[in-house]
Amino acid sequence: MSDDTGGSKVLEAVEAVRAKARGLMEATADRKALDDVRVALLGRKGELTAILKGMKDLAESERRKVGEAANALKGWIEEAIGSRLAELSRSEAEGAAGAPSGGPAPFDVTLPGTGRPAGSIHPVTAMRRKVEGIFAGMGFMVVDGPELESEFHNFVALNIPETHPARDMQDTFWCDDGQCLRTHTSPVQVRALIRYGAPIRMIAPGRCFRNESIDASHENTFFQVEGMMVDSEVSVANLIHVMKAMLSEVFGMDVDVRLRPGYFPFVEPGFELDMRCSICGGQGCPTCKRSGWVELVPCGMVHPNVLRHSGVDPDRFSGFAFGLGLTRLAMMSYRIGDIRVFNSGDLRALAGLGSASPQAV
Repeated sequence: MSDDTGGSKVLEAVEAVRAKARGLMEATADRKALDDVRVALLGRKGELTAILKGMKDLAESERRKVGEAANALKGWIEEAIGSRLAELSRSEAEGAAGAPSGGPAPFDVTLPGTGRPAGSIHPVTAMRRKVEGIFAGMGFMVVDGPELESEFHNFVALNIPETHPARDMQDTFWCDDGQCLRTHTSPVQVRALIRYGAPIRMIAPGRCFRNESIDASHENTFFQVEGMMVDSEVSVANLIHVMKAMLSEVFGMDVDVRLRPGYFPFVEPGFELDMRCSICGGQGCPTCKRSGWVELVPCGMVHPNVLRHSGVDPDRFSGFAFGLGLTRLAMMSYRIGDIRVFNSGDLRALAGLGSASPQAV
């Protein structure tokens, strides 16, 4: 066999590989099958690789001609594999976007995705941070405590023994072990007095629970901030000044308030500090029970029994205590007419409120 004949046969083999490659790639249905074709043709033991290795047996005059044809085929195969891979990728994307027969129609995968709006701070959380900042500026520390409380801390230490009629004022969630979900954050005041003693300035914000009928102004889960100041020669005048300063900071202006006597077993004397309803402007609405006023800050002078239960001598120290409904304050500040909105999870009602500035009354 002459060199020329050998070169012709190799060229025929090159064209045979080209035809075979075209058929194999058209039949590929996925990426793995296409990779198998690449290995069969261009791998270390592939058909085109074998042809290139056999060129050493050709005459020098034929080697160049066969080499050019083989290298051109190699380039064509690589380009064809790339094109087929792009086709398979498009088919996979369309298959993922579409659905089997009978399902919803496929959508255009080139369209932009659905945007997700940025969240905002919950109005109650925003109000809590604001109140904490105000009291911190007046020298009060922020104290936290457990939501599952003992009967001693939630009632007895606050001058509410088992037979006290004030127990009927708070519908309590009791546990089988005798503990309860705290009905107010006043137990944290007792814990702070026991731990730190007097003098003390502190507030206790947090979540509370009462077994109440839910309406526009009552919830079974709500937030309060309660606090106290205990020192020598603390008077009602100090109480009024601190409450006025706090509310003025919250609303950014002097607020319309009224102070009237009120009964709370852990203070003596006790007061109710009411604020004119900002929802209706004092005209009367469901939030203010048609009275034009919202009960906002129960307060008074700390009862001597509370000081004794906390290890503080009432003959040396006196103090005032207060309880502020953070949830209700947020309603007034952001002009929300229904307390149920806060726990509803309805983002349409809450969107952007926490990042907005509270409105003045």
